[in-house]
Amino acid sequence: MTMKPVRSLPGSALRGGGQVDITRSLPEETPVAITFDGATQAVMMATPADIEDFALGFALSEGILASPQDIASFELVEHETGIEARFWLSADRSAEVKARRRAMLGPVGCGLCGIDSLEQALRPLPVLPDPDWRLPAAEAGRATENLRRHQPLHDQTRAVHAAGFLEPGKGITCAREDVGRHNALDKLIGALVRRGTDPSTGAVVLTSRVSVEMVQKTVMAGSPVLIAVSAPTATALRLAREAGLTVAAFARGDGFDLYSHPDRILPESSDVA
Repeated sequence: MTMKPVRSLPGSALRGGGQVDITRSLPEETPVAITFDGATQAVMMATPADIEDFALGFALSEGILASPQDIASFELVEHETGIEARFWLSADRSAEVKARRRAMLGPVGCGLCGIDSLEQALRPLPVLPDPDWRLPAAEAGRATENLRRHQPLHDQTRAVHAAGFLEPGKGITCAREDVGRHNALDKLIGALVRRGTDPSTGAVVLTSRVSVEMVQKTVMAGSPVLIAVSAPTATALRLAREAGLTVAAFARGDGFDLYSHPDRILPESSDVA
């Protein structure tokens, strides 16, 4: 891709009664159109990096695709005004996506893409099976701090979110960044699937709050634990409990709040004989 995720721009800093000329590294926002068999499903503003991860993660987390096997071919096309992520689908999936598109009543929006009714905004989610692993509390508490080591765009700009994948005993093994928190999570999901990592084998870690759509995307990906630096919404917690998702919030190094399905986080006392 020729589009760059960061641009250096001039400005002025006014502090302490003085003014100096500065140059800041700032993140780009680029329109990304995601199309299926030539028809646009969604257009979102995103950081122009890891777009193939983003497109695949979006398609899977929104339930448009069931698996990568639904894809016949894929291409990225850059235009002066943005990027097209073009999916060409297998015959069976193509028919399903066309039927979904015909049912849509209005335009899509960030985090609730392609829905056709108010009921779908809080759509039923699959119930996650209980994993065969547990996460030590110390690892969960350090998760967001460890994610900071995988945020080069944040280090440059201080203006992007990140989503990381925490594997018990291994730390953060994959991370993606974007100006949008939903986009960062979609990029992470796409990256995991593309490299053959099962999202059910670890936890999702976020630099943002836990909202409804972040729970939905995590559950659709199949990860049983969600760790975030900020707060959950009450509705997000209700959905998490129903879907079997563990939510740990306010994770900032020295601890965290645990809200749902707490048995997947091992307290420190469990290590003491």
